[in-house]
Amino acid sequence: MTNETRTAAAPVLLWLVLLVSGAANAAGPLIGLSEAVRMVAGGVAIVAIAGLITHYVRRRKA
Repeated sequence: MTNETRTAAAPVLLWLVLLVSGAANAAGPLIGLSEAVRMVAGGVAIVAIAGLITHYVRRRKA
């Protein structure tokens, strides 16, 4: 994989992770997920958001 391919794939994967973890966190009470699982999903969502912001800032500087 070239660096350009990795750079193009990173935000797509981060958005997918954010979507899945956000959905798990939001629908957790409805589908019976425990509080610990929902907290982990929320943490993963926060990390994905930070990754998206970092990617955006680095791309802007280049």
